[in-house]
Amino acid sequence: MKGRMIVLDHVQGLEAAAYLVDGQLDDLLVDDTDAPRPGAIYRAICDRPIKGQGGMMMRLPEGGTAFLRQGRGLSPGQAMLVQVTGYSEDGKAVPVTDRVLFKSRYAIVTPGKPGLNISRQITDEDARDDLRAVAHEVHDDTYGLILRSSCEGADEAEIADDILAMQDMARAVLDDAEGKQPEALTEGDGPHTVAWREWTGAAEVITDAGSFEHLGVLDQINALDGAKVTMGEGTMYVEPTRAMVAVDVNTGNDTSPGAALKANLAACRALPRALRLRGLGGQVSVDFVSMSKGHRKQVEQSLRASFKNDPIETSLVGWTPMGLFELQRKRERLPLAALLKDI
Repeated sequence: MKGRMIVLDHVQGLEAAAYLVDGQLDDLLVDDTDAPRPGAIYRAICDRPIKGQGGMMMRLPEGGTAFLRQGRGLSPGQAMLVQVTGYSEDGKAVPVTDRVLFKSRYAIVTPGKPGLNISRQITDEDARDDLRAVAHEVHDDTYGLILRSSCEGADEAEIADDILAMQDMARAVLDDAEGKQPEALTEGDGPHTVAWREWTGAAEVITDAGSFEHLGVLDQINALDGAKVTMGEGTMYVEPTRAMVAVDVNTGNDTSPGAALKANLAACRALPRALRLRGLGGQVSVDFVSMSKGHRKQVEQSLRASFKNDPIETSLVGWTPMGLFELQRKRERLPLAALLKDI
């Protein structure tokens, strides 16, 4: 099964989307109807400041709570628009930002930040000029506008329609910003919409019911239930705990002089996918196979290259005195552990 394929289906009644590369599961999105989706916009009410952190606890509808990291200058009882940035851990408030964006396949509308920007990934000057012309036809200067890299080669009418749709949504939400009670103004995008928005490369799209089972996607999801990740060069174990995600790299049966470096480099290549498919974020600590300090730089460069194209924001913190490598990863996905128990 060669090529790239996007499969839209359901798992245990939950909306899901799978991205396959040559038949191998490369990305997976699964919905959760109980948690606010990243991207959802609320009119929230400031509740109480968090001393020492500069943040503000906020009230959401139906007794929900949110945490705004930069909350200086706000007063309890004040209403404001916030957008969910990720999933919260059990017992913690939903993380939100006051920098509300309206994001679609081709366009991002940015209220409060006027101007037109075009993705730097589009380097052809003629293409950039054509996109500027499309934008100037429909762009409302009241809002800022970012044209995404997916605009390159896309139909100009579709780009214009996308810009207009996002501006209309921004207008409707901002008009409803005033009020004394918390309210959900948008629900955020589900997996099928996110797949359309983010997986923009050429791919076959399958929407038939039962496709996950017929194409072997369910079997690959089941394989994620275990901690072991087979890499070809050694093995890696990815195990989430409440405090952090622990990653252990081993050489396996390879006892050759270069086994440690080979296993560590293989782990660097495999780690983004392993974390992405399992929906793991937060603090990640990697225990690489013992190696010389001279090889550490090579491993770190490989890690940076591997995470460069990963869709989830990840900060490579660095080496600890004990020789572990630490990462901090945004919690954009829900862990699959609970779902895998039922499949």
